[in-house]
Amino acid sequence: MSQNSDAAPAANPPSFFAPVRGSLAAIIALSVVGAVGSVVPYIAIVELARTLMPALDGNSVDAARVWLIVVIAGIALFASFIAAFLSALVSHFADAELQLSLRRRIIGHLRRLPLGWFDQKSSGTVRKLVENDVVALHQLVAHAIQDVITAVLVPVICVVYLWTVQWQLAVAALVPLILTLVIYPIMMRGGAEKFAQYDAATSALAGATVEFVHGIAVVKRFGQVGRSHARYRDATGAYVRFVGEWTRQTGLLFTVIEVITSPVIVLLWILAVGLWLVGAGVSQPIDMLPGILLGLSLTGPLMKLGSSGQFLRNATKAQQSLADFFALPTVTQPAAPQQVQGNGVNFDDVTFGYDPEHPVLHEIAAQCAPGTVSALVGASGSGKSTLAKLVPRFYDADAGTVAIGGADVQQVEMTALYREVGFVFQEVQTLRASLRDNIRLTRPDATDAEVEAAARAAQIHDRILRFERGYDAVVGDDANLSGGEAQRVTIARALLADAPILVLDEATAFADPDSEAAIQRALSTLAAGRSVLVVAHRLHTIVGADQILVLDEGRVIERGTHAELVAQGGRFATMWHDYQQNHDRSLPEGALA
Repeated sequence: MSQNSDAAPAANPPSFFAPVRGSLAAIIALSVVGAVGSVVPYIAIVELARTLMPALDGNSVDAARVWLIVVIAGIALFASFIAAFLSALVSHFADAELQLSLRRRIIGHLRRLPLGWFDQKSSGTVRKLVENDVVALHQLVAHAIQDVITAVLVPVICVVYLWTVQWQLAVAALVPLILTLVIYPIMMRGGAEKFAQYDAATSALAGATVEFVHGIAVVKRFGQVGRSHARYRDATGAYVRFVGEWTRQTGLLFTVIEVITSPVIVLLWILAVGLWLVGAGVSQPIDMLPGILLGLSLTGPLMKLGSSGQFLRNATKAQQSLADFFALPTVTQPAAPQQVQGNGVNFDDVTFGYDPEHPVLHEIAAQCAPGTVSALVGASGSGKSTLAKLVPRFYDADAGTVAIGGADVQQVEMTALYREVGFVFQEVQTLRASLRDNIRLTRPDATDAEVEAAARAAQIHDRILRFERGYDAVVGDDANLSGGEAQRVTIARALLADAPILVLDEATAFADPDSEAAIQRALSTLAAGRSVLVVAHRLHTIVGADQILVLDEGRVIERGTHAELVAQGGRFATMWHDYQQNHDRSLPEGALA
């Protein structure tokens, strides 16, 4: 069955934060202590002033109360410092533990995904998960908890205390906060849509930039710099226009919020209200002190939280992205694995679609005898590569059976499957590691002599020796390979694996003529004695194939040897005639036969 329907969906994963649940509880407790401790010293100043007021009239002062207030303020201040330090320490340790846990889970899930998922996703997708999305959660653990608790608890404590001392000043201190809470939603109306547009504009700009930089050599060669630059300029212009329009729409109200919450304005407002209350005989001058000290504590935490909004939004998106990733169905593992007996490949009424409602392969029936070469040909989009990739379980068939050695590939344990099936595709995959380790990837225990033997057979040994460090040269650092050379490294890797069944998907598609000849010789060595299923675009490479299957719109419409199909005068004969007209050359040495 397809990976979309029958592959095992990932079990409901435990909460991302399960490994740090205890740390989160500690962060919450420490944040509460820190928030309370940061307010107590200001309240102590007010109470200390009230206690010392009688001294101004020559009256005695309650010394015990004074010392009690001082001690409480000192303890609270010390506790707030310690709580802030420990909260930051615990949160960052928890953040590191969370990131390690998530990265391990991501790698573990990647290992269980069908290989076809990697066909459809770029390396940038994996990098975004492992780096960007995980790092984005840093804000939630390392900062958000403390910011939210402070933003809520500090104003609440301040308002409650102000209300007990002078409720009129409490109401006055709430005015800037209430105005902010009213204006902000108005300013951010349509915010979800705007943020989506912002993300789209940012992605478009990033894509245009990458396209322009990576493609500059090609567009210069073909005189298309103006056109490529125009696309980059259009994307930049669209981004600037959107940001400018959004800024103009929100600028006025954002400025109003900044003004009414600024410490100077809040202080002037509270002083004005306090002086009016004193003038009206409602309050004493000493009653203004709590308003002055605590009134400023209402808007500061709120604005700090507001400034973290973008980071929190990114973290929320990252959390959803990771949740969607962990929900991807994984490859099914057989409960009772079957053993492979032989190296024949059979397709029994195989139907498959990337979207099960729109099949791209229809009831394919074919047998590839052990030790023979079977070629798949057809127009682009006919289903050749898709059919080939069902053998190593890049995808699972929606209906029918793909079998190797008499065993359904879905019932073969994955490690055993890849011992039986090797593959070399158009898309060359090398690691940023030594050439020796790149070749040894399929057999980490292979000796240096075995690695070199595989490289010789793959026609890449002499090229490797021309690097200063030879087999120890690192791909991408001191070993820069052409496309054909990189392909021969992957062929050496397949030779070292020594799998009895081989799937080739036009391994010479992007090679120059010299590289193609070398690759064909390497492939001939690789194919010797194996069952080979090859996807061919260059028809001269498979004239000696034991069987050619001609596909059209996901169906096998012709089958036979090269000579038989040419004699039939059908679709393949037409393809061969057209190919000869466009490729005036003889069969190169090493073509598969």
